[in-house]
Amino acid sequence: MTEKPLRATVSLRGVLFAPSGDVLVVQRTTDEGWELPGGRLGAEEDATEGVQREIVEETGLAVDLGHPVHATAWRNDDDNGRFGVYYYGRVTERAVSLSHEHVEYEWLPPGRAEQRLSGPQGRAVNNAREVHEE
Repeated sequence: MTEKPLRATVSLRGVLFAPSGDVLVVQRTTDEGWELPGGRLGAEEDATEGVQREIVEETGLAVDLGHPVHATAWRNDDDNGRFGVYYYGRVTERAVSLSHEHVEYEWLPPGRAEQRLSGPQGRAVNNAREVHEE
């Protein structure tokens, strides 16, 4: 049993596949790091509604959202708890309208997207690729 339970902000992200099989990655304004689109879950917000809301806010894309493909917990550099859930999703459009939170986007083959992203987000892409190929 854990002595001290994790108190965490919940982050929801989508692994979005275009019809071509490419995955969308977005570049943060704050530190120019790359990530999957998504964000934090609001208080009393349904998880699937929250991730769809975040994706629309950040990209303007309508997504056909599937089930979660990865979930993980960690502490960030400031020792704040984080819990991330990553969902498989498909989109029909590739035209992205970025919010102020991001400066760039790319549609990448899944293997290249995995390399561009952090460990948990890269694992989410790998897991989602298996779902996509079924």
